[in-house]
Amino acid sequence: MELIKKEEILQEIPLFLALSAGERRFIGERISFKEYKKSEIIYQEGSPADAFYIVVLGRVVIYTQDQHGNQTLLEYLHRGKYFGIISLLTGEAHSVTAKAVNDCLLLIINKEDFDSILKKIPRLAIDLSQTLSRRLKRKDIHQKTIFESVAISVFSSYSQAGKTVYALNLGLSLAKETNKSVVILDIAPTDKIHSLPHRLEIEGGYRVLDLSGARVSTAGMIKDFILKSKFGISLAAISYNPEDEFCAKKLADVLSLLVNDYHYIIMDLPSEMDRNILDVLNQSDLIHILTSPEDVDLKRTSSLIRRLKGDFNFQEDKIKVIINEYKASRLTYEEQVGLLSHDIFATLPRIEFNAPDKMVLDNPVCEYAKAVRRIARKIGDSLVGLALGVGVAYGFCHIGVLKVIEEEGIPIDVISGSSVGALIASLWVTGRSSAEILEITREFKEPKHIWGLMDFTLPFLGFLKGNKLYNFLKKYLGNKTFYDVRLPLKIIASDVKRKEPIIIDKGLLLDAIMASCAMPGVFAPFRFKQSLLFDGGVISPLPTEPLFKMGVKKIIAVNVTPSREDVRKQYEKIKNSETSREHKYQNRIKTNILDIIFSSVEILQSEVAEKEGQLADIVLHPDTSGMYWLELHRAKEFAARGEYEARKNLDKIWQVINE
Repeated sequence: MELIKKEEILQEIPLFLALSAGERRFIGERISFKEYKKSEIIYQEGSPADAFYIVVLGRVVIYTQDQHGNQTLLEYLHRGKYFGIISLLTGEAHSVTAKAVNDCLLLIINKEDFDSILKKIPRLAIDLSQTLSRRLKRKDIHQKTIFESVAISVFSSYSQAGKTVYALNLGLSLAKETNKSVVILDIAPTDKIHSLPHRLEIEGGYRVLDLSGARVSTAGMIKDFILKSKFGISLAAISYNPEDEFCAKKLADVLSLLVNDYHYIIMDLPSEMDRNILDVLNQSDLIHILTSPEDVDLKRTSSLIRRLKGDFNFQEDKIKVIINEYKASRLTYEEQVGLLSHDIFATLPRIEFNAPDKMVLDNPVCEYAKAVRRIARKIGDSLVGLALGVGVAYGFCHIGVLKVIEEEGIPIDVISGSSVGALIASLWVTGRSSAEILEITREFKEPKHIWGLMDFTLPFLGFLKGNKLYNFLKKYLGNKTFYDVRLPLKIIASDVKRKEPIIIDKGLLLDAIMASCAMPGVFAPFRFKQSLLFDGGVISPLPTEPLFKMGVKKIIAVNVTPSREDVRKQYEKIKNSETSREHKYQNRIKTNILDIIFSSVEILQSEVAEKEGQLADIVLHPDTSGMYWLELHRAKEFAARGEYEARKNLDKIWQVINE
C-alpha cells in the first residue's frame, strides 16, 4: 500500500479540516502510519490505552466479545473515522476490539503526543469530547451493544413547517439506509396531542411519559413507554410542563438511558422557545431547523440561529437548516442564503396536499423521499458518491456505467466530474437518462462530425475558440444552474494562475463545463468570474477528493484514462496489425497537433488518476483497447464497454454500498 504524504492526509481528514496550516503542521510532526493486513487485530478489548487511530484507507470493524467467545458487532469504520478515543480520554482499558476488515492504512498518534496536541489545540478537544459523549454508555444498564449514538433535534421557529412529517421520514430512512436502531421521541406540552403514534399505525393505545411528574431513574421505566412499530423503528410519546424547569433534566436522564440501545434518537420538538426546549437543543448532536423559502420565515429562522449561537453558544456546524418547499418562493438560492446568513443543509421538494405521511416507504420514487434518504445517508456516514473521470470519447464509457446504475437501482447521493465526466454528469443530474444521453451522441455518428465542434483561431491562448462547443452545450443545458440538479454536483476545473483544482458548484452549469473542458493548448482558458480556468482533468482527472472532503464514505470512481500498461498493449496490437483498416484510420487521425497535446497530457493524467483512485472504494476501469480518444462516432461501443465493466463488478459495488 503506497504511503501518501502526511500533509495530504491531514487535509483530507474531516476532523482536521477546520484547523490552520500551522496546527496541521504541528499534528503532522506527531503522527505515524501503519498498515494492517486483512483480519489483523489492532487492539483487544481489555487492553490498556495506547494510541488514537484514524482510518486512512480500508475498513475497520469494532466488536465486543463475551466470556463464551460470542461476538457482538458494533460498527464498521470507514475513511476518516477515528477510534481509541474513549480509552485515551478516560484512562480506562479498551471496551471493544478493533480489527482490520481488509488491508488498512491507519494514522496513529501515541498517547503522549495526543495529550500534547490537545493542549496545543484546545478546540480539537471540544470536538473530541462531543464524540466521547456519543460513545460513552451507562455500564450499569447492560453490555455495550452499539458503538456510537447520535441525538437529532427537529425544530422550527413556527408551527406548520412540516417538521413532524420530516422527523418521521428521517427516522424511517435512517433505519432503512443504515440498518441501525432508531427511536423517535414525540415531545409535546401536556396540553397537546401526540400525532406520531397514529402516523406509525400503532394500535391498541399507548402510554405517555409525563416528565412533569415522572422520576426517570431506571432503564425499566423508559422501556415501559417504548412503542415498537411495524416499520422497524421505535417511538416514545413524551409530555412536559413548560413551567417545570426540571423537565429538561428528566429528559436528559431519558437520553442517557436510550443511548445504550439506539444508534439514532430523533426528537420531534414543539415550536416553542421555552427554557426546556433550549436545554434539549443544547444536548443534541445535530439540530435540524425547518423553514419555508419565504422571506418572512427565513428572517425568523435567521433570528433563531443568531440567538442559539449568540445567547446560548451553540456551535454553528451542529445547526442544519432545511428548506421545506411546501410554499412557493420567488427568491433565488443565493437570496435565501443571504437572508439566513447561514448555509442551507438540504432542500425538501414540495409534496402534494394528500401525500402519504410515510413517503420514503409509500412513495419512495418521489423527490421528497429521495431528498430525505440522501440526508439519512449523510447522517449515517453512508453517502454514495460517483466520480467520473476525463477522456474525451473514452468518457462515453460513463454512459454505460450510468445505465447499470439506473437499472440496478444503485443509490448515488453526489456526483463529481472533470472534463467530459463533468458534461455527462451534468446531463444526468438535470434529468436525462443514460439512453437519452447516448442519443445526444448521435450528433457524431460519422467521424467527420467531430470537426463540427472545432473553430480554429490564431493560437494565442489556444487553437480553438470554443464557440461551437459552447453552442453545442447550450443546446442541451440552456440556462440551467447548479440549483436545477436533482442531486449535488461538483465540477472540477484548474486555475491557470494558482495551479490548483477549483471545485465549481454554483452558477451556470454551462460555464462550469466550459471551464472544465478547456484543454490547455487546444481551447483558450475560460474566464470564470475573476479567474482564468482550464481543463479540470489536468490536475484532477479522477475527482475523488472533492467527494471525500464533503464526507462521502463510499466512492465509486470511473477511470477511463488508459494506463501506461493499457497504452503499451495498444501499441503492440497496432504494431502487429499495421495493414488493418483500424490502424490506417488511427494513423490518419493521429497526425494532428490535437493528438500530440492530448497524448502528452494523458501520460500525466494516468498516474494522477491512479493516485486519486486510492480514495475510492472501487475503481471501474473499462477496457478501451482498439478505440481512440477522438472517435466520438463510436459512442455506443464506448458505452457498451462501460456497461460491461460495471456489470462485471456489480457484486463488489453492492458490497461497498451495503457494508
